[in-house]
Amino acid sequence: MDLELAGHSVVITGGASGIGLACARAFLAEGCKVAVWDRNSSPAEAAFSARVDVSDYASVLRALADTEAAQGPVQHVVHAAAIGSGKFGFPFTNLEPADWAKVLAVNVMGTVHIAHAFAPGMRERRSGTMLFLGSVAGQIGSQTDPPYSASKAANINFAQAVAKDLAPYNVRVNVVNPGMVQTPLNEAVWQAWNQAQPPDQQRSYDDWAGAKVRSVAPLGSWQTPEDIAAMLVFLSSALARQVTGQTINVDGGQVMHW
Repeated sequence: MDLELAGHSVVITGGASGIGLACARAFLAEGCKVAVWDRNSSPAEAAFSARVDVSDYASVLRALADTEAAQGPVQHVVHAAAIGSGKFGFPFTNLEPADWAKVLAVNVMGTVHIAHAFAPGMRERRSGTMLFLGSVAGQIGSQTDPPYSASKAANINFAQAVAKDLAPYNVRVNVVNPGMVQTPLNEAVWQAWNQAQPPDQQRSYDDWAGAKVRSVAPLGSWQTPEDIAAMLVFLSSALARQVTGQTINVDGGQVMHW
């Protein structure tokens, strides 16, 4: 099936590991020119890479200028860069107000910076897609990490506003929410939880996570980074030309609205 993506220029933020890396590889497999933006070293297979702090708007603008000089106007952006607080947040008073600032700077303002940076060019060319990587935590008020949960809820709401603004210019904006995915961020959640437990209640990551995914996901299994990447690639393609302003879960059925 031809997704009509070959030759397109794509930016993946947070593309050095986890879902972002899987996404970069999926776009490369479609014949795209892929730029990976990350605070860490990027994969060798990327066509272009830049060290970017998405919480710094000047850093984002510099990276965009360098990327377009290297591989032309960017037609698709997948914004996967995000952080958690690093603490277990149940109850929320386990955290201090000071624990929120960095998470909101990266996860909320980082998304704002990406949208502001990419929108003018896409609007001028009257085409393009933006995809924000959300989380089911942004839909259910997850107590695991309240700053992270709240930031992902903000991303979902902001994406709808941006989608409405850019729809007249044929620019589509959507959110993809992973459920339970074995990534460094997910393992950090377990670590924070585990450290807060009495020694006799501590569990290995595999034991904790396996029990959790079986209890919360009707399909009863992990989602993989590749599962999420497949949805992100589809939503960037011509096959999804009528999809904008949507929040799409790839979560094994974890969040259902009825």
